[in-house]
Amino acid sequence: MIEPVLKGELMKVRRGTELELDIEKIAYGGQGVARVEGFVVFVKNVLPGQKVLAKITRRRASYAEAIPLEVLRESPWSTQPKCKHFGTCGGCAWQNLLYEKQLAVKTEQVRESLSHIGDVSDVNFLPTVPSPSIYYYRNKLEFTFGPRRWLLPDEIESNEFKKPKNFALGFHAKGHWEKVVDVDECWLQAPGTNEILLIVKEIAEKSGLRPYDTLTHEGFWRFLVVRHSKTHDDFLVNLITTSLTTSAEKETIEKIAGELKETCVTVSSFVHSVSDKKAQIAYGDDSTLIFGNGIIRETLGDVNYSFSVNSFFQTNTEGTKRLYDVVLEFLKPDGNETVWDLYCGAGTISVYVARKVERVIGIELLPEAVKDAERNCSENNITNCVFISGDLKEIARNFENIAERYGKPDAIITDPPRAGMHKDVVKGLLDIGAPKIVGVSCNPTTFSRDVKMLSEKYRLSKMRVVDLFPHTTHMETVGLLQIR
Repeated sequence: MIEPVLKGELMKVRRGTELELDIEKIAYGGQGVARVEGFVVFVKNVLPGQKVLAKITRRRASYAEAIPLEVLRESPWSTQPKCKHFGTCGGCAWQNLLYEKQLAVKTEQVRESLSHIGDVSDVNFLPTVPSPSIYYYRNKLEFTFGPRRWLLPDEIESNEFKKPKNFALGFHAKGHWEKVVDVDECWLQAPGTNEILLIVKEIAEKSGLRPYDTLTHEGFWRFLVVRHSKTHDDFLVNLITTSLTTSAEKETIEKIAGELKETCVTVSSFVHSVSDKKAQIAYGDDSTLIFGNGIIRETLGDVNYSFSVNSFFQTNTEGTKRLYDVVLEFLKPDGNETVWDLYCGAGTISVYVARKVERVIGIELLPEAVKDAERNCSENNITNCVFISGDLKEIARNFENIAERYGKPDAIITDPPRAGMHKDVVKGLLDIGAPKIVGVSCNPTTFSRDVKMLSEKYRLSKMRVVDLFPHTTHMETVGLLQIR
């Protein structure tokens, strides 16, 4: 029974109640925000401006959660999604939301995070930078094999199944990590990806070898990772399985490699990787190059990059150039600076700014990433970068040693993981006192927290949101912090 929300009836916001809700906005993470007499209700899978009939699924002291049952009034910013898998596939959240509104939503989320968490209200927000492309923009996709295919509503209703129920290759179902939506196309990476996907799927399915089961930890097929070079339009394919134990498994891998090499001329490298770990991470502990050189190459501006099968690179090549240009814009180098690049990874930002400054000191935890960074310097004939491998929170306690050896920083670039900076790194930044910090972040909540911790010595003066992930809830931010 529908219970309309009337004044004084807040008590009816309880589990199982059906209510009509107006979606005011989208909170960070993607849930819609509605209010009942000021009481917040988070609603999944809705758009701003919609009016929905929703069912309360959980009630807490300060908020409730709900799922939509019916759209009663459509959003003025709604649009028709391109992908036939949209809605069940967990890959995209907002293909049904106009891109201009996606940008506005993301920008507002960053503003709110800075205000509520960072206690910042007077920052100069520069115009948000959109992605140059909103489809086919990704340079990397990770497809998952699964033994429990997500069944479509018409299949369940008719009890007629179009595909095997015990085999799928695609993306996790939205909200159901134990099931996989079997896809035969994706609009996020170059169209050649779909051809690769279908070839691998057909051979793997016919092989009779089972997909890996996350519940029993048995099975063979795990992940298909496809990397694409926007610059050269070629592909590196990484097929990840559990360890080879039979000749049939080895022969099937060779068959897939052979078919890709013969049929897909743009596949320049094929790698077979092995992972026997329980964790569902598309990363092999041991990799074998079947054909090609195992390298993918990209060019941003006047900088060339090369990446091996497990190297990190931002997934939107064209958007990454725009991101790094914002870093340079905020850095505003005159050519004489010593710049520290913290969490430098494969040195992608370090190499991009190196020709504009006197020297760059990059610090990164993973030794293999440092090797990639040094290779990228070598391939670009860049000699003014030094990379240090180590745990940054330990190194930060002795930043003065780095300064004595390589020079005190005129500016520091930070690009931490989603969890943000460790408090010891923040303390190290406060102690070393560089005139400016250019902070890059993929998580506005942890960025805002870090800004607040740095506020005793720094003021956040500029911000830009840079969208590298159209149709998803993710974004990049760049902030300029200047010493007080």
